[in-house]
Amino acid sequence: MNTLKNIIVNLCRLLLAVTFILSGFVKAIDPLGTHYKLQDYLSALSMGSLLPDWMSIGAAVALSAVEFGLGILLLFAIHRRTVTKLTLVFMVVMTAITVWIAAADPVKDCGCFGDALILSNTQTLLKNIVLLVAAIVVSRWPLSMVRFISKTNQWIVINYTILFIVFTSILCLYDLPLFDFRPYHIGADIRKGMEIPEGEQPPQFETTFILEKNGERKEFSLEDYPDSTWTFIDSKTVMTDEGYVPPIHDFVIETVEDGEDITEEVLSEPGYTFLLISPSLEQANDSDFGTIDQLYEYSQDNGYRFYCLTASGEEGIRRWSELTGAEYPFCHTDPITLKTIIRSNPGLVLLKNGVVIRKWSHNRLPVMEPSVMSMPLEKLDIGHLPEESAPRKVALILAWFALPLLLLTFADRIWAWRKVIRGKR
Repeated sequence: MNTLKNIIVNLCRLLLAVTFILSGFVKAIDPLGTHYKLQDYLSALSMGSLLPDWMSIGAAVALSAVEFGLGILLLFAIHRRTVTKLTLVFMVVMTAITVWIAAADPVKDCGCFGDALILSNTQTLLKNIVLLVAAIVVSRWPLSMVRFISKTNQWIVINYTILFIVFTSILCLYDLPLFDFRPYHIGADIRKGMEIPEGEQPPQFETTFILEKNGERKEFSLEDYPDSTWTFIDSKTVMTDEGYVPPIHDFVIETVEDGEDITEEVLSEPGYTFLLISPSLEQANDSDFGTIDQLYEYSQDNGYRFYCLTASGEEGIRRWSELTGAEYPFCHTDPITLKTIIRSNPGLVLLKNGVVIRKWSHNRLPVMEPSVMSMPLEKLDIGHLPEESAPRKVALILAWFALPLLLLTFADRIWAWRKVIRGKR
């Protein structure tokens, strides 16, 4: 009976550990994405302006560190009583939140696994119920969890884990996420991402119009829309069939001057196109405007397109132009789309024939030296897809984090085994 109990407890412990480590890590490598999701929750509670951005970003980093840290501590069975109780409290809170989002549907995706794995609110609730049961089991019998490391060395695991996950978040805040799970990742063909496969049906919508005549209000569909003697009051559109929604479905570029849609023109350009991305120019970092202006000058000299895509209004654009001396054309794009394209404000994207070739945060903009100002992008490294691959990044993470902990665990177990042998002698 004890053997069965121990097996169940350790299976629950591993389930929690793996889930927490994955969830915490994908949040840590995309702290701005977690920040945006926290803002969605606050907006749903009519508390959008409660936390300033710096505090919300800090909360995003802290949340990822707590999840990842709890996962590692559970995996190594460190401070078993305390950690299992904290895990249970965490899961009670998270389950309560997912009950709310499953019932009220304030957000479409809980953000549990960032953009790496999208779950519906119902799926998230079911997942959290399973994890809550597992948390109850391990908190009931914490000492049944098998230690992977002795008490003497567990402080090394704790400190190394905290340093690793916090450093990872800071690095990804300064630059860009280590892994990009969004549909605008490097190498993505935006036009293909907008296509609906053959045989699939797009979402179906039905619009109802509310009109008034002689003090009487009625609802009409498009088919039975009445004559001009009725006064339009309002309209509402509901989705009648979800259909197939392509990964990219809201990418639209409109010129600021006349509202012309130039999306297809930009995506079908066989040459290179620079897109300066800023969801809000009022909040954009302007410390590198000189480099941006230099890149615009380079694009002009070499015949490349250069646009600034923003959701800011005329006042924000005017202020940015006065502040930075910007002469490049501005276009309007949906703010959520811009935040999805790149996790930087501003950020720079290089397209070629609709394919994302490169992406840079405002902290890592390419500097065009005088010696290369006259050279076309075809002859420069930045004009080609990077050679760095996802498997190489995974290998680096394993080498910097997992391998040291594995070696520490191995050495610790060897030392513990030697002590046991000596004791028997």
